[in-house]
Amino acid sequence: MEIASLQSALGQYFAPWVQALDLRVLAADADGVQVLLPQQAQLARIGGMVCGQAMMAAADTCMVLALMQHWGEFKPCTTVQLNSSFLKPLAGQDGRVHARVIRVGKTLAFGEIDIQGAQDGRSVCRASTTYALL
Repeated sequence: MEIASLQSALGQYFAPWVQALDLRVLAADADGVQVLLPQQAQLARIGGMVCGQAMMAAADTCMVLALMQHWGEFKPCTTVQLNSSFLKPLAGQDGRVHARVIRVGKTLAFGEIDIQGAQDGRSVCRASTTYALL
């Protein structure tokens, strides 16, 4: 899919509070999607750290974009499981979210997400996901 189509999907298929994350699609290819999670005061907690809830929402949203990239279109699905491990704080920089599809079956899809500091490239959050295909 074109980056512009994936970017447009953020306004079509996601709730306004997810749109408020201001995610920006950077790349889309056979290895998944890469999305920028801009640093924003409204997503920060004490010390300017991006809150875990924002990172989990970004991970979940980017995985849906990766599934769209995999299929070439939007198909309804719903999150069954999202496991997150926070490795270090994300502060003072944007986040770069890389979501990739691991396997797609008839009823379930599996993926993994790595969120890194956009400037230093260090992983701050790793997540694995399972989606029910509707």
